[in-house]
Amino acid sequence: MGLLVKDKEIVIPGEDLALGMDYLPSYGTFREGERITAGKLGLVNIDGRVIRLIPLSGKYLPKAGDTIIGKVVDVTINGWRIDINSAYSAMLSMKDATSEFIVRGADLTKYFNFDDMIVTKIINVTTQNLVDLTMKGPGLRKLGEGRIIHVNTYKVPRIIGKQGSMITMVKDATNCYITIGQNGVVWIQGEPENEIKAEEAIRKIESESHISGLTDKMKEFLEKQKTQ
Repeated sequence: MGLLVKDKEIVIPGEDLALGMDYLPSYGTFREGERITAGKLGLVNIDGRVIRLIPLSGKYLPKAGDTIIGKVVDVTINGWRIDINSAYSAMLSMKDATSEFIVRGADLTKYFNFDDMIVTKIINVTTQNLVDLTMKGPGLRKLGEGRIIHVNTYKVPRIIGKQGSMITMVKDATNCYITIGQNGVVWIQGEPENEIKAEEAIRKIESESHISGLTDKMKEFLEKQKTQ
């Protein structure tokens, strides 16, 4: 009786996670008699008596307050439509785009044009699944040239690390500017070979995020990269 898996273990659908009534099923798991079973592929998360799964894939679910990276896909008379790597549609209105007064009918592409990448913040998610964005706030800006990669949104906290420790280590070792959106979009800017090294490091953190002692492993990995 009790737990059959460890915290942060990867499990597959149909795998038994616990026996008996000591634990409670939550997201991604279900109870069948005495057993709690995985309903999908995911990472086990044990919180007290609650067992849930963190999905290993899936689209970003927008939350008010998240800072994300988006791409301008349409310019309308009222603002910009932004792709935020989600099933939800996002809009940046003129009033939230700049503190400048924009005259009605002005050419909005002077501010943000098609395919521009921006660091933006979610201010509201409506019940109709529409997302309102703002550019007013520290660090919110249009991004310049650089490499854009996508990572699993559930791995973003691990890639950033405690107080930004993990990503700071990658920035320092690769001499790149890196911005990570909570929607799993990452912007890397540096010398081309350094951008590749930074991407390799981020991919390694993403694929090994469930391993303990990852910080030391990454230090070693980045040291090796320097000598290559």
